[in-house]
Amino acid sequence: MIKKFYPPIAIALLAALTACGDGSTGSKEQNAAPAEAQKVENTVSKAETREHRTIKLAYLPITHSLAGFEAAETERLKKETGLDIELVKFGSWTELMDALNTGRVDAAVALVELVMKAREQGIDVYLTSLAHRDGNVIVVGNDIQSVADLKGRTFAIPHRQSSHYILLNEALAKEGVDINDITITELAPPEMPSALASGQIAGYCVAEPFGAKAVSLNIGKVLFNSKDLWPDSICCGLALSGKFLSEHPELASQLVRAVREAGLNLEHDHEHEKELAAKYFKVSKDTLDVSLQWISFDNLEIKKENYDILSEKVKKYGLSENPVPYEDIVKNVE
Repeated sequence: MIKKFYPPIAIALLAALTACGDGSTGSKEQNAAPAEAQKVENTVSKAETREHRTIKLAYLPITHSLAGFEAAETERLKKETGLDIELVKFGSWTELMDALNTGRVDAAVALVELVMKAREQGIDVYLTSLAHRDGNVIVVGNDIQSVADLKGRTFAIPHRQSSHYILLNEALAKEGVDINDITITELAPPEMPSALASGQIAGYCVAEPFGAKAVSLNIGKVLFNSKDLWPDSICCGLALSGKFLSEHPELASQLVRAVREAGLNLEHDHEHEKELAAKYFKVSKDTLDVSLQWISFDNLEIKKENYDILSEKVKKYGLSENPVPYEDIVKNVE
């Protein structure tokens, strides 16, 4: 049971009112006491009814999801926020987006381009924050010296509707290589290093730690870092279903804050960053040492100027003729 608390002055005034009979002849100060007590009671009632709800957050086991992992771990230790994050693992972007688009999960760390396409198709999903910055590389076989060497070869990406496809196009444009001069295949990220080692593909661009895995095993090398091709590139973001946003605005705001604070925690504690990554997916320390040098988790706000640059690239490389405007997809709910 929660007991009502009345300040000393309120107790004294209530006593005075009692002494006056029904209190109807008391002074203004005396009559104000019940109002003050009601104010305290309302505060207690609000605390009692703070919303508690398990939020289902979808993810893929990649470094781009680390801020989501950290938010879930941190909030689990707190008792006062009511923010209970349940991490739901998926094996592909297609499966993850299907769960988000149909409302089977409340939120997801997802490729921004896929969320843009969903909004373009009228699906009720929104972007509320970045999940990371940078963190992508173009990895090629050790026999590849330049982009020109990719002509006639096969290059892998996880999904055509992605920043990885954009980065590949940016790399090709640097040396005037036409996209039609190479064969593009969509491949599950965990399969990419072994496909490179066997010669099935000549290179790939994908979320980490799979690029670093090829480097640490000496079966491939970095041809371009995303920072070199597209500074402040947008890749994965925190996407929320519109239903969750409208029905639970306070929890949505708490979730966004938790993810951004988690990003700052990771940015300032790299040893913890490695421990967290190792907990959620199998990866060697050597691979993590390489991989985590390429990604950042601070400054996760989705700025209009950066989103507009992404929109231009989406149009330029044929991912959409009419990308959703910033105002129709980004919800700043923090």
